[in-house]
Amino acid sequence: MYSVGEYIVHPGQGVCRVEGLVQEPREVYQLLPIGQRHPMRITYPVALEENLRPVLSHDEAVAIIEQYPTMSVDTFVAKSNALEEEHFKQEIRHGSCEDSVRIVKTFRRRIAETRARNKKPPVVYERILKQASQRSLEELSVALEMTTDDVRMLFESKLDEDVSSN
Repeated sequence: MYSVGEYIVHPGQGVCRVEGLVQEPREVYQLLPIGQRHPMRITYPVALEENLRPVLSHDEAVAIIEQYPTMSVDTFVAKSNALEEEHFKQEIRHGSCEDSVRIVKTFRRRIAETRARNKKPPVVYERILKQASQRSLEELSVALEMTTDDVRMLFESKLDEDVSSN
């Protein structure tokens, strides 16, 4: 059971802070999503808490950033963009932070490859990239106790180090 003040990852809302625990008429968590312009407190049944997961530890977050340059991309391809979008949305909702970071890397590469062929990338690619990026940056920022912009700069510095070492 999660405690008041803890940060958890909700499948649909992303990173939330546990604001309270209500006992009547059934046990529910009161959660406040972070990183949204106008967050609204939501309730979530304690009976379904297996769908929630704790936010990464500081060390796990550092490890993800360290391994980003060598992280493999996702090779999933479907017959249509709609099927790909559904697959990756489910992975973002139910996967780990590392899965979201891998999806970000995958779609940055796919978008760059499409543009290199002088074509416009599908809107779906941009949408998936935005969702995965937002989800992973929020969780990493909570784990590392920094802003999402600072986390973004950490990723960029890792990529710069990797390029300069090759």
